[in-house]
Amino acid sequence: MEAQLEELKRQLEQQCQLTQKLQTENQSLERQIQEKEKQLQELQSRFDEAGFRSQRNSVESVERVSDVRQSRAAVIAPEPLSEHLDIPRVQKTTSEAEQIKHAIQKNDFLSRLDDEQISMMVELLEALDRCPGDDVIVEGSEGDSMYIVAAGELKVTQAGHVLRTLSSGDVFGELAILYNCKRTASVRAATAVRLWSIQRQKYRTIMTNKSIRKREQLMGFLKTAQTLKALNDLQLSKIIDSMEEVKFQKSEVIVREGAEGNTFYIILDGEVLVTKKVNGQQKTIRRMGQGEHFGELALIREILRTATCTALGPVTCFCIDKEVFEETIPIENLELHDESGASLRLKDLVPVFYQEGRYQGDPVTLGVGGFGRVALVTTKHSGKYYAVKKVSKKHIVAKRQEGHVLFEKRILQIIQCDFIVKLHAAFKDSRYIYMVMEYCGGGEIWTKLKEVGRFDEPVAVFCTACVVEAFAYLHKKGIMYRDLKPENLLLDARGYIKLVDFGFAKELSRGAKTYSFCGTPEYMAPEIIQNHGHDFAADFWSLGVLVYELLVGSPPFSSSEPQKIYSKILDGVVKFPPHMSEAARSLISKLCRPRPGQRLGNTKNGIKDVRHHRWFSTVNWHKLRMGQVEAPTVRLIRKGPCYINFDRFPHDKTQAEEEFSGWDKDF
Repeated sequence: MEAQLEELKRQLEQQCQLTQKLQTENQSLERQIQEKEKQLQELQSRFDEAGFRSQRNSVESVERVSDVRQSRAAVIAPEPLSEHLDIPRVQKTTSEAEQIKHAIQKNDFLSRLDDEQISMMVELLEALDRCPGDDVIVEGSEGDSMYIVAAGELKVTQAGHVLRTLSSGDVFGELAILYNCKRTASVRAATAVRLWSIQRQKYRTIMTNKSIRKREQLMGFLKTAQTLKALNDLQLSKIIDSMEEVKFQKSEVIVREGAEGNTFYIILDGEVLVTKKVNGQQKTIRRMGQGEHFGELALIREILRTATCTALGPVTCFCIDKEVFEETIPIENLELHDESGASLRLKDLVPVFYQEGRYQGDPVTLGVGGFGRVALVTTKHSGKYYAVKKVSKKHIVAKRQEGHVLFEKRILQIIQCDFIVKLHAAFKDSRYIYMVMEYCGGGEIWTKLKEVGRFDEPVAVFCTACVVEAFAYLHKKGIMYRDLKPENLLLDARGYIKLVDFGFAKELSRGAKTYSFCGTPEYMAPEIIQNHGHDFAADFWSLGVLVYELLVGSPPFSSSEPQKIYSKILDGVVKFPPHMSEAARSLISKLCRPRPGQRLGNTKNGIKDVRHHRWFSTVNWHKLRMGQVEAPTVRLIRKGPCYINFDRFPHDKTQAEEEFSGWDKDF
């Protein structure tokens, strides 16, 4: 019995030891499981984050695809500004002013206005009261006002469908303060509403006047700099184009004594304290205010700062770096030479008719635009083809384009360049003006681009090189083009590119600025959108956009909504596709620099810098000018009837009204 008890006791002890061992192993396993779970959570987190990025990139990709331009680009004609516009200031309470500022700051486009511009907007907005059921905007009508909702609610509808409700602080109709456009939706008061409103002419006048005053002010400031005393107005203007606005907070050191100097500053607003170390102590030298400058010696030689400049409060300066300054020299302005002559007569021109297809028997129309139609004609005797641009005189007067039409005719008569379409003759009658142009049978680059999706690099290089030569010719004659896009590039029978449509061209003296809002939205330079004043640099911006569209098939800044196009342009972020070469990316980036004074083509060597860029390394510029280069674009030209490379348009049988104001007496 005793032996049995001992055996049971031994077995019990063994069982306890085994249980203890199992508990220890169990605890160890639990710790391992916890560690594995922690690792799994980390991996899941990384996976989720990667998935989100992938999803986000996918969405961005979808958005990018949806931005591809599928239709011909709309153009915006320049409107004359009122020279004498009475602009009364409207008093507002502090809360009203704050509400307006907040609305402006949260709006994607208006948020880019500076503090002074926002203050001017606040002062100039007028109050409007509307009753329930009142229409504020009617879909399809032409708009000239922007609105901010002060109180109440409005319904936005499109084709009868409610899109959204507008309430206090919402902004709508802002596109109308940039240019004359048709409203895309209706806005009706759902309750009694109070609105703040501003008209386009008022907005553009204040923004333009502000830009002109600021430029004149900066010019005056620069003229007081001893180092810059020998520079003329043209050189000073180029410096202004290359300067950037920078802000400093209270007590922030702008330049420090003993540091290497490479930047010149002009104080636009605020005060700067200048101190110097004397016997180990900081001694105040002087205070500087608006219009005063410092660091000018840094522009012409390597120096160390001789004093410390500190912001006494918030300070705004305009500055330019030595490297940028060294690139900023003037380009000579050459005189225009009048070389005109034409022997054609209007009655000698006869239309060419479609030989087949749905429009068989109708006159051939090569193109249709906002300002007229282009028809294909021939002569009774020679059989030579011409393109006749026919525009309603009534339409020209209604859109206030008389000056631009007369200028286009004068410029085309002067021009003698193989990369620009020639004007052979110009006529008028009681209804139309007619411009008889050189016929380029290869068609529009726009049409070719849509057919193939995007051009391979040799084709894009050749097309762009032709445009560079056209720009070089125009700029030497003091002419800005301002409407570059694939629709305005034609192929001649040999595949050479010719620039067409000079409706927005403008003569400009070197150093001067113009403030028109015109062009094609996707191709507009930032300074045009911001009413800062623009010059030849705007053409180089559009050249960068063209290179991108030729290589990608759509412009870098595109959207179905013009406001978003302008916002993207002002953001200045260009997304390059993987297939684009590094050289092309480099060229586009340098042409599309936000600061006009820093753009390739607008710096020290002018357009030579564009020609010398490595993207054009295969181009023999002399042979190109002589017409001795074999055009890679020839393979894009289809064979068949003389009009086969053009889109087809139905015949317009309507006749314009007669117009007898006499604006065209010298046409």
